[in-house]
Amino acid sequence: MNRKVLQVIAAIPGLVMLNNAIGFIFNPASAAASLGMPLLEGMALSTQIGDLGAFFLCSAGFIFLGALKSSSLLLNAGASLLGAAAVMRLIAWGFHGAELATVFITFEVVIMLWLIICGYLLSPKPESE
Repeated sequence: MNRKVLQVIAAIPGLVMLNNAIGFIFNPASAAASLGMPLLEGMALSTQIGDLGAFFLCSAGFIFLGALKSSSLLLNAGASLLGAAAVMRLIAWGFHGAELATVFITFEVVIMLWLIICGYLLSPKPESE
């Protein structure tokens, strides 16, 4: 597969992450609602916007830089954030009585695998001797 095409394919999940980050900057109520939560108030609002905005902004950054530089390390960093989110959702469900967020977990796992595979395909291969 053409390397440039693969870089574009690797960057696609970054668009979703960036969209959510921008949402938490300019329309946090809508961004929160898209994740199945109300917009909080006071210190909780600061935490909600700050932590979730940072999560989405950093994951987008890792994904875009990883795609641009064909860096499996950076793509795997983005994948790790998404994988950790899926694990934390399972912990919330299993130990704290949260609703099982199947749609979000599935999305996170699929995108995590997408990024890992793209990172593998983009990483330089040793030359045969």
